[in-house]
Amino acid sequence: MVAITRSLSPALAGERLSAVLLAAALGVGLLFVSGFAPVVALHNAAHDWRHAHNFPCH
Repeated sequence: MVAITRSLSPALAGERLSAVLLAAALGVGLLFVSGFAPVVALHNAAHDWRHAHNFPCH
């Protein structure tokens, strides 16, 4: 059996860290915005999304 080891170059490791930090920031931002948004605004956004993607809601 042959074992293959791979290591990330410092540039790829930095890009991966940047991607993780960006995803985390977007996730926290979405939670923050949805946490402080009025319920009616969230309902209307979800309702409009369902209509735009042809999902029945009524």
